Amino acid sequence: MATAAIFSSIRRRRSPSLEAFLAPVDFTNVALLQTLASISAMLVSGFSDKSFFFQRRNSLSLIRKIEVFVVLLEYLRDSGSASRLPTTAILCLKELYLLLHRSKILLDYCAQSSKLWLLIQNHSISGHFHDLNREISTLLDVFPIKDIKLSDDVREQVELLQKHSRQANLYIDIKDENLRVGFFSFLDEFENGRIPNAVELRLFFVERLGIKDAKSCRFEIEFLEEKIVKREGDVEPTAPVLNGFVAIIRYCRFLLFGFEEDEVGLGSGNQKKLRKGLISQEIADTFITIPKDFFCPISLDLMRDPVIISTGQTYDRSSISRWMEEGHYTCPKTGQLLVHNCLVPNRALRNLIMQWCTMNGFPYDPLEGTEASAESFVSLPSKAAIQANKATASLLVQQLANGSQGAKTMAAREIRLLAKTGKENRAIMAEAGAIPHLRKLLSSTNPVAQENSVTAMLNLSIYDKNKRRIMDEEGCLGAIVEVLRFGLTTEARENAAATLFSLSAVHDHKKKIADEGKSVEALAGLLRVGTPRGKKDAVTALFNLSTHTENCVRMIEAGAVTALVGALGNEGVAEEAAGALALIVRQPTGAEAVGKEEMAVAGLLGMMRCGTPKGKESAVAALLELCRSGGAATAERVLKAPALAGLLQALLFTGTKRARRKAASLARVYQRSENATLHFGGLGVGYAFAGNSTTNSDPVSVPMSISVPVL
Repeated sequence: MATAAIFSSIRRRRSPSLEAFLAPVDFTNVALLQTLASISAMLVSGFSDKSFFFQRRNSLSLIRKIEVFVVLLEYLRDSGSASRLPTTAILCLKELYLLLHRSKILLDYCAQSSKLWLLIQNHSISGHFHDLNREISTLLDVFPIKDIKLSDDVREQVELLQKHSRQANLYIDIKDENLRVGFFSFLDEFENGRIPNAVELRLFFVERLGIKDAKSCRFEIEFLEEKIVKREGDVEPTAPVLNGFVAIIRYCRFLLFGFEEDEVGLGSGNQKKLRKGLISQEIADTFITIPKDFFCPISLDLMRDPVIISTGQTYDRSSISRWMEEGHYTCPKTGQLLVHNCLVPNRALRNLIMQWCTMNGFPYDPLEGTEASAESFVSLPSKAAIQANKATASLLVQQLANGSQGAKTMAAREIRLLAKTGKENRAIMAEAGAIPHLRKLLSSTNPVAQENSVTAMLNLSIYDKNKRRIMDEEGCLGAIVEVLRFGLTTEARENAAATLFSLSAVHDHKKKIADEGKSVEALAGLLRVGTPRGKKDAVTALFNLSTHTENCVRMIEAGAVTALVGALGNEGVAEEAAGALALIVRQPTGAEAVGKEEMAVAGLLGMMRCGTPKGKESAVAALLELCRSGGAATAERVLKAPALAGLLQALLFTGTKRARRKAASLARVYQRSENATLHFGGLGVGYAFAGNSTTNSDPVSVPMSISVPVL
């Protein structure tokens, strides 16, 4: 029991990225010694010749300690002492097994991590070395060295290691510490609105740290960005501080090494790891860590104050209020007329956002009596990061304006990457003048340059103010449409479609986009023959355009109706296609055009059978409008469909509130056409629909046997 208590007191502070290791339980004494001797010898040989840029003294000291264990273990193995070792010695050796694994992790960490990360974590990593040293000291204090027969030279080395381990103190290299302080001083300068001297930056990064090319800079940036995403390591420094350091390194990468190509390819072939697959790949990356339902459909930003409007859709209060103030009377997402302008707080969603932010480490400080703010939910960039990114933006725009073709391509790629993260970066790039130069690059004959420029335009457009900047830039919309039609790569065409979707979030832009060149024809073509992702981009853009009533004729003439009907059979885009058709058929010309499509009725009935709840809702709404405005032949095709009665029955009991309401209206139309009570199979009784007075828009001309409330 006393021995167990001793071992339970040994402190095992986790090393960076430490995995869980278990001590061997089934090893014989001989196998245990052989394993330990092999592991320790491998550690010594594997790390003795490594050059540790930081933590050099701590690393070499740990390796020298392991060398003594190699001597001890090899002696015990070769002398045949395994069978005579006391129980306490075996327990110590099992503890040594864990200690060696932790040593390997820490040494690997110091050998493979980025230089700047090691510099930032200088105190913490030094503490890990000190913890290992104390574990070694505790282990040797417990190890029964007097009870084991050892040669004099081995015993002398072990006792000397024991003495040194007891006396060792925490060691922080003063040279490393001075570099760390110097690095933080650059952060302070940017924080105070000053750009550090270029000579000092070169001296620090190139001469003192040995970061001598763009490739090394890129490695440092990606390593720190990974730490921010995974939130590994110690609590400090916080994500905003790390973002500041990343911004500084990015600025130095271009200031010190110009626009020479690094190890990251400039085109889509090397961007595959970034692609995720929502509305557009770049928007998807922006939203990758936050549930999409937490974002406002108008602003595409995390909702500050979610509210519900009369159609049941949820928006951020500021966005929907601005929409209404601009004179709009429809729901931006569904196109339905707003019955009233009341905004009901969606407290359930707000609580979910708060809980999610708390669980995922996003700072949140609720203020009593006030609505939540998005700034409370996300880790905002530091002032240093903003200032450094402004300096970087200036360099990038200069290259877009005056650089070589290669430099322009790289600058566009960097703007593309920067604009993926945060509205601050999107605003900075636009304010620096990136949009006019990106517009010129859209017509480049270089496929990589064109793809990067259109994707950068997409990312910039996510920020509301940039939407207007892009639309106001002469020739910019036309250039985007040209890329959609004739883009040199598939990704360029898809991202052009996604850009049109993003721009069409503003109601005033929808008509302009539909009237630009052959934008609708190109979107319809992409919906017909594009990749799954391209079809998704195209259908969402067409859905947005269809919410503007003046676009109906244009969409019919451009073949968009035919493409949307065809998309009803594609599971990946069927819901959006049904939603767009439901909006188009609200106008008589739209209903007539959809009714002429041979597969329209069958496709909508198929959506009612197998679609999503939202898709079923759109399908039944479209069928109802086809009966009302699509002409006698179309109405007959709908009402004579054998499956209609059963589908309406299912929808009345399982559909959304709006779907049930539309299904009830369609059932009344069906009933009048049959001039008899509607019988649903399986129940053996007649169903009718209450609330059908003579003032109702869908009056019922025959008595009903059983009433079902209209919801």
